[in-house]
Amino acid sequence: MTRKIGIDLGTTNTVVFTPKKGIVINEPSVVAVSVLDNKILAVGNAAKDMIGRTPDSITIVRPLIDGAVADYRVTGAMLRYFIRKASGVFNMFKPEVLVSVPAGITSAEKRAVIESTLAAGAKAVYLVKEPVLAAIGAQIPINSPIGNMILNIGGGTTELAVISLGGIVSAKSVRVGGNKFDLAIVEYIKKKHGLAVGERTAELIKINIGSALRGTHEDSLNIKGRDLTSGLPKTVQITSNEVTEALGEHLREIVQIIKGVLEMTPPELCSDIMDRGIVISGGGALLRDIADLITKVTGVPARVATDPLFCVARGTGKVLENLETYKRNVITKR
Repeated sequence: MTRKIGIDLGTTNTVVFTPKKGIVINEPSVVAVSVLDNKILAVGNAAKDMIGRTPDSITIVRPLIDGAVADYRVTGAMLRYFIRKASGVFNMFKPEVLVSVPAGITSAEKRAVIESTLAAGAKAVYLVKEPVLAAIGAQIPINSPIGNMILNIGGGTTELAVISLGGIVSAKSVRVGGNKFDLAIVEYIKKKHGLAVGERTAELIKINIGSALRGTHEDSLNIKGRDLTSGLPKTVQITSNEVTEALGEHLREIVQIIKGVLEMTPPELCSDIMDRGIVISGGGALLRDIADLITKVTGVPARVATDPLFCVARGTGKVLENLETYKRNVITKR
């Protein structure tokens, strides 16, 4: 009668997977808290709708920073909301919960995730490193004696791992992701156009016209913001090449960790990676031309996984269904 739930606990979004049903929740990792009595007012989509529109009595909290738990109490409340929503009405039995964690997680961060999940009503907690789950979800045969490279670009962190025989051979992570992309666009527009825009507008720009490579044909988008000189509303036109310029520094950081991991990977596995290529997952994989940029700069073929946003969540489902097969990758706490 034990129910199982897989959670891709991300800095930007939390995705919940249940066996047989698949992905049941995909909501922002955002919580609205009352300043007066420290009460949780809204979680997920409802809290995200409040961003930039709250009075002084309400504060918007992102309980995860760069993939790690920054606020234990709020993370527990958020997980409780997602677990209850995924469990439905008949929640008499406590579920077993598998949670994704960054590859470079510290023991203190592990403990924070485990305690938050147990406090949210889990019977048992399993932790699995994100690159392993992303590889499983991208249908990479991680247990075979072949080197596979997975690049997972999330909201707070980008993680790269070489996986062979079910384990991570070499890995690196950098605190660059979708959130940093948005902030870079905000700063660029402020400097170049003298316009103040919010993170939600920056995200819209990134999704609609963002590109990792400069193109001969430029897409453009009209955006509204506040003129920093006059303080009045103003509309400016942003082009895709401007977005590429804004993201340049962060994209170079991602390429740099790929080069760094390839340098410390054994030659036999490097040969496998050249044959099989780099698989890109996570929300950042949706940035146009990201695979072409990586192929161009590293010389290693790169491709975007099918449905990259949900690779980690699908990976949690496969591990839950085959815990014995993947037991060497699972950290358990009952």
